[in-house]
Amino acid sequence: MSKISLIICSLILLSACSASEPDPMDFAGQFRDAFSTQIKGNGIKLFVYKAKLATALDRSIPGDAPPERRIRSKQDFQSYQIEQRDAEKRLELWHQQIDLGLRKTIEMNGYCKTGFIELSRYVETERGEIRGECNDGATAEDMKKFGA
Repeated sequence: MSKISLIICSLILLSACSASEPDPMDFAGQFRDAFSTQIKGNGIKLFVYKAKLATALDRSIPGDAPPERRIRSKQDFQSYQIEQRDAEKRLELWHQQIDLGLRKTIEMNGYCKTGFIELSRYVETERGEIRGECNDGATAEDMKKFGA
């Protein structure tokens, strides 16, 4: 009987160890972002970067959100704790994804040539927003490209 218990415990530990951590690529194709700019009269360049996870409708996948459930046993409680840890890891990766998205967007459009100062940040599980001010002032080319 003890060999069976040992085998079962080993299988449980092996399955727990094989659970992969969330990867930043988990968000590939799963979010939408927007970048808006504002150039003030004195040449100050401001921006707002918004990102949100795509909904099932955005991805053309039927929604399958599970209903709320109660914790009924010790095993359910342990599963709940694992889900919470995974949610925290996913939120941390979401922060990283938003930072990466903003950096890539600014690189592609050339809005802030010498970096920026982050004025505010709001990030939650499915959406985020970063407001910032460019370190460089607006040039005539910036005014033409991004509006005054």
